[in-house]
Amino acid sequence: MSVPVSSEHGATRDEGGGALMQGDLWSRRAADWAEQEEHQRPVYDAILADLGVSGGTRVLEVACGSGVALAAAVDLGGRVSGVDAAAGLVEIARRRAPAADVRVGDFLALPYANGAFDVVAGFNAFQFADDMVAALREAARVTRRDGLVAIQVWGRPERTPIGGVVRAFAPHLPFPLPSGPGGRGLAEPGVLEDLAVAAGLTPVRTGDVVCASDYADDDELVRLTSSAGFGVLAAGIAGDAVIRRGILEAMASFRTADGGYHTDNEWHYLIARA
Repeated sequence: MSVPVSSEHGATRDEGGGALMQGDLWSRRAADWAEQEEHQRPVYDAILADLGVSGGTRVLEVACGSGVALAAAVDLGGRVSGVDAAAGLVEIARRRAPAADVRVGDFLALPYANGAFDVVAGFNAFQFADDMVAALREAARVTRRDGLVAIQVWGRPERTPIGGVVRAFAPHLPFPLPSGPGGRGLAEPGVLEDLAVAAGLTPVRTGDVVCASDYADDDELVRLTSSAGFGVLAAGIAGDAVIRRGILEAMASFRTADGGYHTDNEWHYLIARA
């Protein structure tokens, strides 16, 4: 998903440049990211099902990226909207989910009325906000009373090998990677719950989803995984060769006999009530 990036690894208005700068970063390699995001479809399907999305459900996805989750929600019969800072990704999302209303915008200032949606989802998104609680509070604002907000983040590091790619970017970024309060991992018990409560939401349940990511060879692995906005930023600082070497070193243990790569990754989520 496309997200703003920031000082704590969240969307950054100061260090990360805010929605405008991040929209540009995530737009630069939008086609590659759209291909990478297809790996996430099983995660979106599982969480949308847990949310009970069905015919007529009013759904908003914040930081909707290239529209993979939007298309999944449309397939379930939802009345679907999406917002993202990256115009390049929004263009792809509109093609991928033509029945959805997709807009360019900032998820810290959503262009919707109070209570406009039954369900609001942020897939690997809210943790990138400059103020995660503020982003969750804004999501709650546009969710109807007793509606649901889904917060999806990376799983536990030992169960999320693709996170090695992100950690390969980390030394070259002008901000630390995102974490929960006190530096706790976002997938640790209680972390998302505490953040949701601080935003005025009531935690309902948590879950974990595992899905595979497969890449044909070195070139495909590097091309797709480095297309994220923070990968583009890291390459701009350190150079493409450095980022390529870091990705290949991080993923070496997941190389298959035919020269491809296979990982099974865990994703953690919380569903909370507005």
